[in-house]
Amino acid sequence: MNAGVTAGKLRRVRPRGTSRADEKRRRELVTPEGLTLPITIASRGSRAGALIIDFLIIVFGLVAFHLLLFWIAGGLLDGTPLDVDTAPTGAREFLQILLVIFVFVTWYGYFLVQELGPRGATLGKRLVGIRIAARSGGRLTPEAVIARNLIRDIELFYPLVFLIVILAMNTLGEDMGPLAWAATAWFALFLLLPFFNRDALRAGDIVAGTWVIEMPRTKLAETLSTQGAAAAEGTSAVTGVRYEFGEAELSVYGEKELQTLERMLRESPDDALTAVHATICRKIGWEPGAGDERAFLEAFYAQLRAKLEGDLRFGKRKADKHS
Repeated sequence: MNAGVTAGKLRRVRPRGTSRADEKRRRELVTPEGLTLPITIASRGSRAGALIIDFLIIVFGLVAFHLLLFWIAGGLLDGTPLDVDTAPTGAREFLQILLVIFVFVTWYGYFLVQELGPRGATLGKRLVGIRIAARSGGRLTPEAVIARNLIRDIELFYPLVFLIVILAMNTLGEDMGPLAWAATAWFALFLLLPFFNRDALRAGDIVAGTWVIEMPRTKLAETLSTQGAAAAEGTSAVTGVRYEFGEAELSVYGEKELQTLERMLRESPDDALTAVHATICRKIGWEPGAGDERAFLEAFYAQLRAKLEGDLRFGKRKADKHS
C-alpha cells in the first residue's frame, strides 16, 4: 500500500443487497479524524468513458478555436495590415507560439482547474458520476492533482503518439526495428496496470496517493426537507431540543465537509454517526450528548448548507475547513 494511505485505515465492507461485482468495489475509509466513510471504487469502464469524454471535449474545443482563428485571419483580415499572408515572418512565428501555448494551457488546465475544485472531477467524470479523492481520507492537495495528471502523459499519450509516428513511418517504408515492440510494451504496461490491483489504480494514482470513487447521485435535500430536524427548523423529534448554531460555529466547515456529512447521513448506520457527532461537537466547542446524534447532525447539515448557499450569493465561497 502506498504511503499516502497511512494516515487513514481502510477496510473492505460487503453490504447486503449488492452484486458480487459491487461488493468487490465497496470500501470503508477511516479518516485521520476518526470518521468512517463508505465509498465505492469507480469501475474501470466508467474511468475509461470519462477520459474519452474529456479528450473529445478538449479536441473539439481546440479544433473550434483553430477554425475560428483561421476564419478571422483568412477572411476578415484579408487586404488589411493584419493580413496573415502579408505579415512578417516573425509575426507569424509569434502567432504559432501563441497557439502552442494555448494548446498546452488548455490540455493541462482543463484537468487541473476542475479536479482542484470542490467536486474533484472534470466534466467527463461528473457525467459518468465519479471523482478523484485522496486515499488517506484527507484533503486533496494540488501536488497530488498535478502529479497524477502529468503522469497520465507518460502512461498513455506519449506512447500512443510514439506508436502513431512509428506506424506512419512504416507506411513510408522506414524500418523502425524493435522500436515498435518497445512502444507497444510501454503502452500495454500502463494500460493494463489498473487490472492488476483491486482498487483499479493507475500509475498516476499510485504516485499521487489518489483513487477514483463513485459520486452518490441521490440528493439529500429532499429527505432532509421532509423529515427530522431540518423539517422543524432544528428541533429534534426525539427529545424536543432545538439546535441552533451561530456564525462562528458554522464557519468551521466548508463545502467539502458538507458533502461528507451528507454522505454520512445518507449511507452510514446510526452507530457510525456517533463518532461524527462527537467530532463536530469537539470542533465547535459543544459538549456532546448521547441518543440524539442524527437530529443534531441533520440540523447542523441544514444550517451549514443554508449558510454556505447564502454566502455564495454574495460571492463568498468556502471550499473546505482550511479555506
